Amino acid sequence: MNVGLYFGSFNPIHTGHLIIGNYIAHNYNLNEVWFIVSPQNPFKKAFSLLNEHHRYYMIQEAIEGEKKLKASKVEFKLPRPSYTIDTLTYLTEKYPNYRFHIIMGSDSFQNLNKWKNAEIIASTYPIIIYKRAGFEIINSINAGITVADAPLIEISSTRIRDMIREGISIRYLVPDVVKEEIEKNNYYR
Repeated sequence: MNVGLYFGSFNPIHTGHLIIGNYIAHNYNLNEVWFIVSPQNPFKKAFSLLNEHHRYYMIQEAIEGEKKLKASKVEFKLPRPSYTIDTLTYLTEKYPNYRFHIIMGSDSFQNLNKWKNAEIIASTYPIIIYKRAGFEIINSINAGITVADAPLIEISSTRIRDMIREGISIRYLVPDVVKEEIEKNNYYR
């Protein structure tokens, strides 16, 4: 089974994430795409993140009924902060018959050389890269990459959180079920 792993804070999940995950799932020979919720990204401050269980739940709600998209909380039981190599090692051992592919934006790919065990990631796992404006794709680490011709939607979780604090509507930027969950629970206020 070919599985794409889309790592992120998803703080919150938004339409851009969903479009990319769905597009790659259906156009790059993957059986499924798993949205891997990172409880604590080593490059982000933990206090800025909504509780990981709430973020996971919003992803589940957003992808309800989609056969190729799954929410994963695999990193919840792994040591923190969450390092991609540790998650990949765990998943590869748990699912030896699966072929895992990493899905990332060109912005993240530019920084891959700063990741823990980047050379092992680059030489072991195929990487599907979607373009982000202003971030050129330069493969200086000889990773096995595929550049996805995915739709480029410039939506930022940071901007969505700012809009919520400013009282600006986030309609159409996130699925309605996510918007309702955020409003019902006063997330990001």
